[in-house]
Amino acid sequence: MFESIIILAGILLALTIATALEYYRILRRAQKEYERAKDMVEEIVLSFDRQLKRENERLEFVAYKIEGMASKIDGAMNKTNQTEKKMSALEDKATAISEERERLLARLDITDSNLRDVVASQEAVTSKITSLEEQAKRFPVVSEANVEAVIPIRRDKALAPLTETELSALEFLASEGPKTAPEIKWRIRLSREHTARLMKKLYESGYLERDTNKIPFRYSVKKEMEKLLKNAEPETSESLE
Repeated sequence: MFESIIILAGILLALTIATALEYYRILRRAQKEYERAKDMVEEIVLSFDRQLKRENERLEFVAYKIEGMASKIDGAMNKTNQTEKKMSALEDKATAISEERERLLARLDITDSNLRDVVASQEAVTSKITSLEEQAKRFPVVSEANVEAVIPIRRDKALAPLTETELSALEFLASEGPKTAPEIKWRIRLSREHTARLMKKLYESGYLERDTNKIPFRYSVKKEMEKLLKNAEPETSESLE
């Protein structure tokens, strides 16, 4: 009986030990599976972290590129704005030049019209002079020897209305021959415009003759006035003394 109990106890102990060993093997297997699963999870996490890090680096690189492109775009926009401003300034200058050109063309048209009027007036004067010359041919010619008898001109009355400047201009023409107003102005020391007005006055007063074939006109002293001036030279020099 006692031996049966001992045998039964040994059997139970053996079963218990076998069960414990099996349970231990199961636990060890489970632990190994856990460790393997844990390693796999850590590896997956590490791989995911590495993937996230690579993606983050890619995003940072893309952001850097985008920032560089944005800076280039801003520079291009600034250059575009500057170019637009320069184009606008050039357009304004072109408009001003075009307006100035139109004004110059208008002035040229006016000048051309005035020149045609002057030419027409000159042709009319030339025609009148030709007509007067033809009429003068119908009258008898008077010799220079009898000029004083035919046209009694007193020197004092002819030269008295003249100023010293006018008399100097007449004497210069009498000694040097026909001259233009620009050539006479250096002798009488007046401006070109003043000299031109003075010559016109002397011409209209009958002291000078005018050649209108060329511009500027050439003035010369009339023959009877040239003779009076030559006769008046001693008197003039005495009066100046």
